[in-house]
Amino acid sequence: GPCTECSCSSGKETEKDTSNTKKKENGDRSFIPKIFFGTRTHKQITQITRELKRTAYSSVPMTILSSRDYTCIHPVVSTSGSNRNEMCVELLEGKNGKSCLYYHGVHKLSEHHALKSAHRMYQAWDIEDLVSLGKKLRACAYFAARELMVGADIVFCPYNYLLDPQIRESMEINLKGQVVILDEAHNIEDSARESVSFSVTESQLKAAREELDSMVNSNIRQKDHEPLRAVCCSLI
Repeated sequence: GPCTECSCSSGKETEKDTSNTKKKENGDRSFIPKIFFGTRTHKQITQITRELKRTAYSSVPMTILSSRDYTCIHPVVSTSGSNRNEMCVELLEGKNGKSCLYYHGVHKLSEHHALKSAHRMYQAWDIEDLVSLGKKLRACAYFAARELMVGADIVFCPYNYLLDPQIRESMEINLKGQVVILDEAHNIEDSARESVSFSVTESQLKAAREELDSMVNSNIRQKDHEPLRAVCCSLI
């Protein structure tokens, strides 16, 4: 006979089943959450992906989010000691009449992974694997990893990619309804503190004070700039 001891026999549950059936009939797909796996360092991501490769889930679509310091393959930008992010943006915007050849080849990497997945040859990989493949295909590993996030079931990244709202926004990470795993979570407090903190040098403060001096002396928005100059002076 029908089950009367649990909620499955109630009318509400029947209505839910009916609505779910309608969704399936209409071709709507149920929402499947991604797993965001946060680690303290990039090195730990390499260790975790190596372990993933040894499991039955090694063929699950994945990606690794990391900075340009680890994934940029542009011969000039990657070897530069200055800010790689700024140099990358300048190339993408074509400020000096130059563009990034590797950025325009991003699709080569994503298509390569799609092809391997279709032939059931997909295996877990780490940042070094992606960078090596990027150099071989002349395709940007940094932006390819971001593109692969769309179809990935597991996304590996450092803590700050999940904790810092500015990084989440720039990387287009939406954690609502997703699964978040934090490795060595006792380090979260320090990481959270770092994500809302920043450091400035004495020379930077002096340079800021000089600029504010010129603004005040030129009568440019004195009411706004005088308090800022006072803060710089007090810190110095």
